Amino acid sequence: MTETIYHFITHPLLLSVFWAWIAAQTIKVIVSSVNEKKISLHRFIEPGGMPSSHAAAVVALLTGVGIRQGVTSTLFIVTLVLALITIYEAIGVRRQSGRQAELINELFRYLARRRSVKHQLIEQLGHNPLEALIGCILGFFMALFWM
Repeated sequence: MTETIYHFITHPLLLSVFWAWIAAQTIKVIVSSVNEKKISLHRFIEPGGMPSSHAAAVVALLTGVGIRQGVTSTLFIVTLVLALITIYEAIGVRRQSGRQAELINELFRYLARRRSVKHQLIEQLGHNPLEALIGCILGFFMALFWM
């Protein structure tokens, strides 16, 4: 049992995905801290921003599966579909949700002038294409390193 757990947590594929996510979130904290001119540790667990940790993780998974199983394997195809859906969702659906949150927050600010409104939505939920692309590149190289 202990040996199985050890092999699981030290598996190169899992490590590549884990470290791709950690690297993306760490870069996100650094980028946010520089942009905001203050340390923004909260960004480590928040969605959105540069780079996309979702893209980094799924591309690390995709690349690792491609290296281990081959790009013609069924598992690679499944992982490719998962990666495409995840990246599409980050760029499309979650980004639009963030834009809607911006408009709702603007409406709240307008209403707050008339009466007390204390609700604030998170606006940075998704990614622009560049943030997703940088996440993909990061995930690719993390998989090459760990695999």
